[in-house]
Amino acid sequence: MYFDDVKSRRSVRTFDGLGITDKLLDDLKAYAATIENPYGIPVTFDFLDAKENELSSPVLKGEELYVTAKVKKVENADVAYGYSFESLLMHAVNKGLGTVWIGGTMPRDKFEKACGLKEDEIMPCVSPIGFAAEKIGVKEVLMRKGVKADSRYDFTELFFKNDFNTPLTENEASEMGIYSALEAVRLAPSAVNKQPWRVVVKDNAVHFYEKKDRGYDNGTYDLQKVDLGIAINHFDFESRDNGKTLTFKISDPNIVLPGDNYEYIASYEF
Repeated sequence: MYFDDVKSRRSVRTFDGLGITDKLLDDLKAYAATIENPYGIPVTFDFLDAKENELSSPVLKGEELYVTAKVKKVENADVAYGYSFESLLMHAVNKGLGTVWIGGTMPRDKFEKACGLKEDEIMPCVSPIGFAAEKIGVKEVLMRKGVKADSRYDFTELFFKNDFNTPLTENEASEMGIYSALEAVRLAPSAVNKQPWRVVVKDNAVHFYEKKDRGYDNGTYDLQKVDLGIAINHFDFESRDNGKTLTFKISDPNIVLPGDNYEYIASYEF
């Protein structure tokens, strides 16, 4: 079940150093070729041997394989990127593999060269893929503590009913049949665990908003919009896993925002 993978998934930064089998790699590549996102924006993937391409990250240990993703610089590219990349990483998790979103702690120039990034493309993130080591490293322990990796905002801090002044309770979400989908959003990974998504449920529609923090938008892409793509992916996949039919829309419901740092992103009708 998708929700089981969401609950058991953790960011892995310490790997066993053995890599993965050719069969598993072929499976990942085949799945990557089928991935789509609700924006209809193509995202392409490159699987890169760490040693062959001299790739590394100071926050990782024992990684043998990386995956990168590229997308054209178009409107909503960063959200589409997050959605598509998370599809691949959750597929890897389902296969028992460890992954972690890396957006800054890497030699970006080396990764861009290795995947042949073009001037009209962006590559916001990469991820190692492999089997987690039996014991996590000291650096990983410290990093997880630093970003409070295992904590999340309470349900009523992220999800709202009709407007931003009325928290949505777990019982109300259950009555609407969307509790597990929203809980999958709540448990999603995000840059420095900022959890920048906020959701308003109104008239059988779920409206996603970005609550912006400083330092994540470099003018070319916004890492927190990538996070919104991850959250939207979790809502979509868990809803469909429960047999729901969704309609994706970009249609601002003009709900009064709590501040200037909020931005409407997209909606699902259910």
